[in-house]
Amino acid sequence: MEKNKPNQSEVELGEMFMNPLLESGPDPYICKHFDGNYYFTATTRTHIALWKSTTITGISTAEKKIIWVPPTEGSYSKNIWAPEIHYIHNKWFIYFTANDGGGDDTRRIYVLENSSENPLEGEWNFKGAVNTELPGLDGTVLQHHNQLYFLYAGYEYFPDYGSALYIAKMKNPCTLEGENILLSAPTAEWEKQGGMAINEGPIFLKRNGKLFLIFSASATWSDDYCLGMLTADESDDVMDPTSWVKHPEPVFSKNIKNRVFSPGHNSFTQSPDGTEDWIVYHAFSFSEAEGDHRNGKLRNPRIQKFHWNQDGTPDFGIPLAAYTPIKKPSGEV
Repeated sequence: MEKNKPNQSEVELGEMFMNPLLESGPDPYICKHFDGNYYFTATTRTHIALWKSTTITGISTAEKKIIWVPPTEGSYSKNIWAPEIHYIHNKWFIYFTANDGGGDDTRRIYVLENSSENPLEGEWNFKGAVNTELPGLDGTVLQHHNQLYFLYAGYEYFPDYGSALYIAKMKNPCTLEGENILLSAPTAEWEKQGGMAINEGPIFLKRNGKLFLIFSASATWSDDYCLGMLTADESDDVMDPTSWVKHPEPVFSKNIKNRVFSPGHNSFTQSPDGTEDWIVYHAFSFSEAEGDHRNGKLRNPRIQKFHWNQDGTPDFGIPLAAYTPIKKPSGEV
């Protein structure tokens, strides 16, 4: 039998799953918590919802709850994008992007806070906008060496490029302090596809004494929307742009043969037993020539296991075809 190819008995025993996890779920973010549960969220445009599951693949049928609906009017009432759930200082925080229905210059990142042990319970309190120096989107938090850092995609140099990645220290989970430092701008051709130069969707990965900053590049409606990577040593000053080296090429991109287009805006997690690393991302099953990629609802969340190179860097491989049996994460069966 071909290596890693599932046989019928494995499928019947429930040892396999198929992507996508959900038919719609742009900007997927998953958090593996010490309570043994996975908490998942994604862009819905009109509200914020959370899924709770004891397994990664169980998100498909997991308990789901709408935990916050914005007011009908106001600066954060429209275009609810890219929520992320983080557990910081024994509380839950959700960072999300929103605006008043206007242009990019009205887009900000906002925070919700919940002190309940179970984020599907308790009250989610609106804490206002993060005090970034620039309008922007896709906020994430790095907890590193007893310091909180905030990273986001900021708008400043348009029309030269749409967005770039900035980092700032955090005074607390809702407040930044000090300068917002530019870490990465879209300067390479693979970061400029679709008619707009973009770096967005930052997310961190720690391993092997290194920090990896994975980000999405090019326009979301382009087939060539992809993942790029910056690398720094864990001992380096993460606020110093010279600490970070950008990989010269995308680290995860479209696969025409498997009919996976625009793979991006990802997060990371581990299998239930902690032995495997998994990437969570969204993608289309059709090209921009075959359908409207500007309809974000058609982007669906997918997962796949990834490995590590001998030099300690991640190897994400190629996007796997949808509706093909894949072995479940270790510890799920």
